[in-house]
Amino acid sequence: MSPRSASVNEELRRRSRERLLQATVELIDERGYEATTLADIACRAGAARGLVSYYFPGKRQLLQSAVHRLMHMELAAALEREPVSQDGRERLARAIDAVLGLARDRPRLMRTHMAGILQSEGFIQCPEQQRLAALLRDTVERYGSADPETDYRLLRALMMGAVVAILLPGAPMPAERLRSELFQRYGLDWRLGRPPGAQPPPPGV
Repeated sequence: MSPRSASVNEELRRRSRERLLQATVELIDERGYEATTLADIACRAGAARGLVSYYFPGKRQLLQSAVHRLMHMELAAALEREPVSQDGRERLARAIDAVLGLARDRPRLMRTHMAGILQSEGFIQCPEQQRLAALLRDTVERYGSADPETDYRLLRALMMGAVVAILLPGAPMPAERLRSELFQRYGLDWRLGRPPGAQPPPPGV
């Protein structure tokens, strides 16, 4: 039996890493961060426990990469949803809706993710985060930004702030109100993207 080629080995490594990332999202969404062990993640992914440590230095880093992968997948799906649009305003609206939708639909996962970023490990520059960043830069560039790098960072900060506001224990803000504020900030028509209602919420709601 001939040895596998380098390209085959690389593909196998990629698939193993993606299975670990998917298992992380599933288990932390189901059980929470503290109740999920690296052994649990390896078992769900059908991988050896040592493989987790081979790819990731710890559980927090694994979680950040897993959520960034999920965000990238959700954003890519939103941007390419039929009817596909090349209009920068429509694509920015879809990007905002995709991120706020994750906070609304997967609060445990996203709350855990944001808590990890605000702890000592901080924001991790992983391949999944870089792919997400590339999509957001492309979005602000199509929107018409003259400085996509700076405007991408501002958009990222504004959306992270909105996610925290949606998930804030004891004092959450409605996703619709935050969407309305972001749309006003970027001059977007409420009907773009996937509006949660026919009209934006009235002021103060």
